[in-house]
Amino acid sequence: MSVLVVGSINADITVRAERIPGPGETVLGQGARLSPGGKGANQAVAAALAGAAVRMVGAVGRDAFRDVALAGLQRSGVDLSDLQILDAPTGLALITVDPAAENAITVASGANTLLSPAHLPERLDGFTHLLLQQELGPEVTLAAARHAQASGLRVLLNAAPARSPDPELLQHVHHLIVNEHELAEFSGGSLTVEASALEAAARNLLTCGPDTATVTLGALGHLTVTSGQTLRFMAHPVTPVDTTGAGDTFVGCWQPGWTRAKPYTRHCRLRGWQPV
Repeated sequence: MSVLVVGSINADITVRAERIPGPGETVLGQGARLSPGGKGANQAVAAALAGAAVRMVGAVGRDAFRDVALAGLQRSGVDLSDLQILDAPTGLALITVDPAAENAITVASGANTLLSPAHLPERLDGFTHLLLQQELGPEVTLAAARHAQASGLRVLLNAAPARSPDPELLQHVHHLIVNEHELAEFSGGSLTVEASALEAAARNLLTCGPDTATVTLGALGHLTVTSGQTLRFMAHPVTPVDTTGAGDTFVGCWQPGWTRAKPYTRHCRLRGWQPV
Protein backbone atom coordinates (compact mmCIF):
# COMPACT_ATOMS: atom_id res chain seq x y z
CA MET A 1 0.00 0.00 0.00
CA SER A 2 1.07 3.59 -0.59
CA VAL A 3 0.14 6.33 1.88
CA LEU A 4 0.16 10.08 1.36
CA VAL A 5 0.42 11.97 4.66
CA VAL A 6 -0.50 15.64 4.71
CA GLY A 7 0.38 17.04 8.10
CA SER A 8 2.59 18.88 10.52
CA ILE A 9 6.35 18.57 10.95
CA ASN A 10 7.90 19.83 14.20
CA ALA A 11 10.95 19.63 16.38
CA ASP A 12 10.14 18.64 19.98
CA ILE A 13 11.83 19.94 23.13
CA THR A 14 10.96 17.55 25.98
CA VAL A 15 11.67 18.23 29.64
CA ARG A 16 11.06 15.73 32.46
CA ALA A 17 9.84 17.29 35.68
CA GLU A 18 8.40 16.19 39.02
CA ARG A 19 5.08 17.72 38.00
CA ILE A 20 3.52 19.66 35.17
CA PRO A 21 3.53 23.34 36.14
CA GLY A 22 0.30 25.12 36.86
CA PRO A 23 -0.55 28.69 35.79
CA GLY A 24 2.16 31.13 36.87
CA GLU A 25 4.36 28.33 38.27
CA THR A 26 7.99 27.54 37.44
CA VAL A 27 9.09 23.93 37.87
CA LEU A 28 12.71 22.84 37.56
CA GLY A 29 13.25 20.02 35.06
CA GLN A 30 15.74 17.20 34.77
CA GLY A 31 17.32 17.96 31.43
CA ALA A 32 15.94 18.47 27.94
CA ARG A 33 15.77 16.28 24.84
CA LEU A 34 15.52 17.55 21.27
CA SER A 35 13.78 15.17 18.85
CA PRO A 36 11.60 15.01 15.71
CA GLY A 37 7.85 15.46 16.13
CA GLY A 38 4.60 16.78 14.75
CA LYS A 39 1.49 14.62 14.36
CA GLY A 40 1.87 14.34 10.61
CA ALA A 41 5.54 13.39 10.75
CA ASN A 42 5.01 10.96 13.65
CA GLN A 43 2.25 9.15 11.77
CA ALA A 44 4.25 9.08 8.54
CA VAL A 45 7.20 7.46 10.34
CA ALA A 46 4.94 4.90 12.03
CA ALA A 47 3.29 3.98 8.71
CA ALA A 48 6.67 3.60 7.02
CA LEU A 49 8.00 1.40 9.83
CA ALA A 50 4.82 -0.70 9.58
CA GLY A 51 5.67 -1.47 5.96
CA ALA A 52 3.86 1.16 3.87
CA ALA A 53 5.40 3.27 1.15
CA VAL A 54 4.90 6.81 2.48
CA ARG A 55 5.16 10.30 1.02
CA MET A 56 4.95 13.31 3.34
CA VAL A 57 3.49 16.69 2.40
CA GLY A 58 4.46 19.30 4.98
CA ALA A 59 6.49 22.42 5.64
CA VAL A 60 9.58 23.39 7.61
CA GLY A 61 11.64 26.57 7.92
CA ARG A 62 15.22 27.43 7.04
CA ASP A 63 16.44 27.39 10.65
CA ALA A 64 18.52 24.99 12.75
CA PHE A 65 15.43 23.09 13.94
CA ARG A 66 14.69 21.91 10.40
CA ASP A 67 17.29 19.13 10.46
CA VAL A 68 15.99 17.86 13.79
CA ALA A 69 12.38 17.89 12.55
CA LEU A 70 13.24 15.91 9.41
CA ALA A 71 15.58 13.35 10.98
CA GLY A 72 12.96 10.71 11.77
CA LEU A 73 11.33 10.96 8.36
CA GLN A 74 14.68 10.59 6.62
CA ARG A 75 15.76 7.61 8.75
CA SER A 76 12.46 5.85 8.04
CA GLY A 77 12.68 6.25 4.27
CA VAL A 78 9.69 8.58 3.92
CA ASP A 79 9.54 10.29 0.51
CA LEU A 80 10.04 14.04 1.03
CA SER A 81 9.76 15.14 -2.58
CA ASP A 82 6.72 17.29 -1.71
CA LEU A 83 8.37 18.93 1.31
CA GLN A 84 8.09 22.72 1.39
CA ILE A 85 10.93 24.81 2.86
CA LEU A 86 9.41 28.18 3.69
CA ASP A 87 10.46 31.52 5.13
CA ALA A 88 9.14 30.86 8.62
CA PRO A 89 10.42 29.11 11.76
CA THR A 90 10.19 25.32 11.80
CA GLY A 91 7.30 24.16 14.00
CA LEU A 92 8.33 23.64 17.61
CA ALA A 93 6.60 21.70 20.41
CA LEU A 94 7.42 22.31 24.08
CA ILE A 95 6.64 19.18 26.11
CA THR A 96 6.69 18.57 29.85
CA VAL A 97 6.53 14.96 31.06
CA ASP A 98 5.87 13.97 34.69
CA PRO A 99 6.89 10.73 36.50
CA ALA A 100 3.51 9.12 35.67
CA ALA A 101 4.27 9.66 31.95
CA GLU A 102 1.54 12.29 31.60
CA ASN A 103 2.44 15.26 29.46
CA ALA A 104 1.50 18.83 28.61
CA ILE A 105 2.31 20.14 25.14
CA THR A 106 2.39 23.64 23.67
CA VAL A 107 2.99 23.95 19.93
CA ALA A 108 4.38 26.93 18.01
CA SER A 109 3.22 25.86 14.54
CA GLY A 110 5.59 28.07 12.55
CA ALA A 111 5.96 26.97 8.91
CA ASN A 112 3.07 24.53 9.26
CA THR A 113 0.65 27.47 9.23
CA LEU A 114 1.94 28.57 5.81
CA LEU A 115 1.21 25.27 4.07
CA SER A 116 -1.64 25.93 1.66
CA PRO A 117 -3.81 23.96 -0.80
CA ALA A 118 -1.47 25.18 -3.55
CA HIS A 119 1.29 23.00 -2.04
CA LEU A 120 -0.71 19.78 -2.43
CA PRO A 121 0.26 17.40 -5.27
CA GLU A 122 -2.05 17.60 -8.29
CA ARG A 123 -1.83 13.91 -9.17
CA LEU A 124 -2.41 11.10 -6.70
CA ASP A 125 -1.66 8.19 -9.02
CA GLY A 126 -0.33 5.18 -7.12
CA PHE A 127 -1.56 6.19 -3.68
CA THR A 128 -4.12 4.04 -1.89
CA HIS A 129 -4.63 6.04 1.31
CA LEU A 130 -4.52 9.62 2.57
CA LEU A 131 -3.73 10.23 6.25
CA LEU A 132 -4.72 13.54 7.84
CA GLN A 133 -4.65 15.20 11.26
CA GLN A 134 -5.73 18.65 12.49
CA GLU A 135 -2.48 20.54 13.06
CA LEU A 136 -2.62 22.29 9.67
CA GLY A 137 -4.98 24.99 8.48
CA PRO A 138 -8.53 23.64 8.01
CA GLU A 139 -8.55 24.71 4.37
CA VAL A 140 -5.53 22.49 3.62
CA THR A 141 -7.02 19.45 5.34
CA LEU A 142 -10.34 19.89 3.54
CA ALA A 143 -8.71 20.38 0.12
CA ALA A 144 -6.56 17.27 0.59
CA ALA A 145 -9.51 15.13 1.70
CA ARG A 146 -11.73 16.32 -1.13
CA HIS A 147 -9.07 15.67 -3.78
CA ALA A 148 -8.15 12.25 -2.36
CA GLN A 149 -11.74 11.04 -2.21
CA ALA A 150 -12.36 12.19 -5.78
CA SER A 151 -9.20 10.30 -6.82
CA GLY A 152 -10.35 7.04 -5.23
CA LEU A 153 -8.10 7.02 -2.13
CA ARG A 154 -9.32 5.88 1.26
CA VAL A 155 -9.16 8.88 3.61
CA LEU A 156 -8.24 8.50 7.29
CA LEU A 157 -8.65 11.49 9.59
CA ASN A 158 -7.17 11.57 13.07
CA ALA A 159 -9.22 14.46 14.48
CA ALA A 160 -6.44 15.68 16.78
CA PRO A 161 -5.94 18.11 18.29
CA ALA A 162 -9.64 18.51 19.06
CA ARG A 163 -11.52 21.36 17.43
CA SER A 164 -15.09 22.00 16.32
CA PRO A 165 -16.12 19.33 13.77
CA ASP A 166 -16.27 20.37 10.11
CA PRO A 167 -19.33 18.66 8.53
CA GLU A 168 -17.98 19.20 5.01
CA LEU A 169 -14.63 17.59 5.86
CA LEU A 170 -16.33 14.54 7.37
CA GLN A 171 -18.20 13.93 4.12
CA HIS A 172 -14.81 13.18 2.51
CA VAL A 173 -13.51 10.91 5.31
CA HIS A 174 -13.82 7.10 5.30
CA HIS A 175 -12.22 6.29 8.67
CA LEU A 176 -12.33 8.71 11.61
CA ILE A 177 -9.98 8.12 14.56
CA VAL A 178 -10.43 10.07 17.82
CA ASN A 179 -9.57 9.74 21.50
CA GLU A 180 -12.18 10.12 24.23
CA HIS A 181 -11.60 13.90 24.52
CA GLU A 182 -12.02 14.41 20.79
CA LEU A 183 -15.10 12.17 20.83
CA ALA A 184 -16.58 14.46 23.48
CA GLU A 185 -15.94 17.43 21.16
CA PHE A 186 -17.91 15.68 18.43
CA SER A 187 -20.64 14.79 20.90
CA GLY A 188 -21.03 18.31 22.25
CA GLY A 189 -20.17 17.52 25.86
CA SER A 190 -18.36 15.29 28.33
CA LEU A 191 -18.44 11.50 28.06
CA THR A 192 -17.70 8.60 30.37
CA VAL A 193 -15.80 5.46 29.38
CA GLU A 194 -18.92 3.39 30.10
CA ALA A 195 -19.17 0.92 27.22
CA SER A 196 -22.70 1.65 26.00
CA ALA A 197 -22.19 5.43 26.07
CA LEU A 198 -18.94 5.15 24.13
CA GLU A 199 -20.45 2.86 21.54
CA ALA A 200 -23.46 5.12 21.04
CA ALA A 201 -21.25 8.19 20.63
CA ALA A 202 -18.88 6.37 18.26
CA ARG A 203 -21.75 5.02 16.19
CA ASN A 204 -23.19 8.52 15.92
CA LEU A 205 -19.98 9.55 14.13
CA LEU A 206 -20.99 7.30 11.23
CA THR A 207 -23.99 9.54 10.53
CA CYS A 208 -21.55 12.35 9.66
CA GLY A 209 -19.99 10.55 6.68
CA PRO A 210 -17.27 8.04 7.74
CA ASP A 211 -17.92 4.31 7.30
CA THR A 212 -15.61 3.42 10.22
CA ALA A 213 -14.95 5.16 13.54
CA THR A 214 -12.27 4.25 16.07
CA VAL A 215 -12.01 5.64 19.60
CA THR A 216 -8.66 5.22 21.37
CA LEU A 217 -8.91 4.84 25.15
CA GLY A 218 -5.32 4.73 26.37
CA ALA A 219 -4.75 1.87 28.78
CA LEU A 220 -8.34 0.73 28.19
CA GLY A 221 -7.61 -0.11 24.55
CA HIS A 222 -9.83 1.01 21.70
CA LEU A 223 -13.31 0.71 20.24
CA THR A 224 -14.09 0.46 16.53
CA VAL A 225 -17.54 0.61 14.96
CA THR A 226 -18.82 0.17 11.40
CA SER A 227 -22.36 -0.07 10.13
CA GLY A 228 -22.34 -3.81 10.75
CA GLN A 229 -20.14 -4.46 13.77
CA THR A 230 -18.78 -3.17 17.06
CA LEU A 231 -15.38 -4.34 18.28
CA ARG A 232 -13.57 -3.42 21.48
CA PHE A 233 -10.03 -4.45 22.30
CA MET A 234 -7.94 -4.08 25.44
CA ALA A 235 -4.43 -2.68 25.14
CA HIS A 236 -1.36 -4.76 25.87
CA PRO A 237 -0.33 -3.83 29.44
CA VAL A 238 2.87 -1.80 29.70
CA THR A 239 4.60 0.49 32.16
CA PRO A 240 4.50 3.89 30.44
CA VAL A 241 7.62 6.01 30.25
CA ASP A 242 6.41 8.82 27.99
CA THR A 243 3.05 8.80 26.20
CA THR A 244 4.00 11.58 23.76
CA GLY A 245 3.26 10.32 20.24
CA ALA A 246 1.50 7.13 21.39
CA GLY A 247 -1.71 8.04 19.59
CA ASP A 248 0.23 8.99 16.47
CA THR A 249 1.96 5.61 16.46
CA PHE A 250 -1.40 3.84 16.75
CA VAL A 251 -2.83 5.82 13.82
CA GLY A 252 0.23 5.44 11.60
CA CYS A 253 0.42 1.67 12.12
CA TRP A 254 -3.29 1.16 11.66
CA GLN A 255 -3.92 0.83 7.95
CA PRO A 256 -0.71 -0.97 6.90
CA GLY A 257 -1.30 -3.62 9.55
CA TRP A 258 -5.00 -4.00 8.86
CA THR A 259 -4.46 -4.32 5.12
CA ARG A 260 -1.96 -7.14 5.57
CA ALA A 261 -3.68 -8.85 8.51
CA LYS A 262 -7.38 -9.05 7.72
CA PRO A 263 -9.71 -9.98 9.29
CA TYR A 264 -9.84 -7.10 11.75
CA THR A 265 -9.60 -9.27 14.86
CA ARG A 266 -6.38 -10.88 13.64
CA HIS A 267 -4.92 -7.46 12.88
CA CYS A 268 -5.68 -6.36 16.45
CA ARG A 269 -4.16 -9.47 18.00
CA LEU A 270 -0.98 -8.93 15.99
CA ARG A 271 -0.80 -5.46 17.58
CA GLY A 272 -1.06 -6.97 21.09
CA TRP A 273 -4.72 -5.96 21.64
CA GLN A 274 -7.07 -8.51 23.17
CA PRO A 275 -10.82 -8.66 22.44
CA VAL A 276 -13.20 -7.75 25.26
